[in-house]
Amino acid sequence: MALLSGLSVDYLVRLEQGRAKNPSPQVLASLARALRLTRQERDALYRTAGIAPPSDDVVPSHLSPGLQRILDHLHDTPVGVFTAAWDLVVGNRMWTALFGEPESGRAANLVWRAFVLEDLPLVHTDAEADDFRREMVSDLHAASTRYPHDSGLTSLVEALRRSSPAFEKLWNTWEIARRHGDRKTIVSPVVGPVTFDCDVLAVADSSVRLVVYTARAGSEDAQKLDLLRVVGQQVQ
Repeated sequence: MALLSGLSVDYLVRLEQGRAKNPSPQVLASLARALRLTRQERDALYRTAGIAPPSDDVVPSHLSPGLQRILDHLHDTPVGVFTAAWDLVVGNRMWTALFGEPESGRAANLVWRAFVLEDLPLVHTDAEADDFRREMVSDLHAASTRYPHDSGLTSLVEALRRSSPAFEKLWNTWEIARRHGDRKTIVSPVVGPVTFDCDVLAVADSSVRLVVYTARAGSEDAQKLDLLRVVGQQVQ
């Protein structure tokens, strides 16, 4: 992390001096997270680069310094941070140990993976799978209502409706899903199936959410989580 921050500061200096040319919004977003900038500081960074800061009409992905400090303390269990559209923003090292290196593009979107790629390493009964899909569709409806002018979100929904008859059916028969903490079994390529308590936590003054997996103390799953921590140290 120290090396990353050092490189980020160096890049920021070159940006201010006009020696870093044409940075992409994705690069600037990553830089803002690495430097733990507030929203106001992030906006100043974008303006320094000659790019308009993200609009309030766009699904936010910025993590406040306080939220990043929370992630620092949740280092012994898998935690992923997602946008309101279920794009993965960042996962801690335990998340990476459990799910592997994060994907990019549409493959980083949980709804796309659930309905189109169908590659989520979850063990579900038919009823659980149906509930999960309904939750995802309900969340996208809510995000679309809150951010109607986000072209990326609109494009995602349109692509899902074209690519997945199951998504299209649920989209047209939308129901508000009631989310609650539940149990999920994840198939890890390292330690096999692990059953977790899964909690989705909302963040005040933001639409990002934390997905936190915890194992019950003294269980076989907790032992597998201990092994994952060793793997996580290797990928840190």
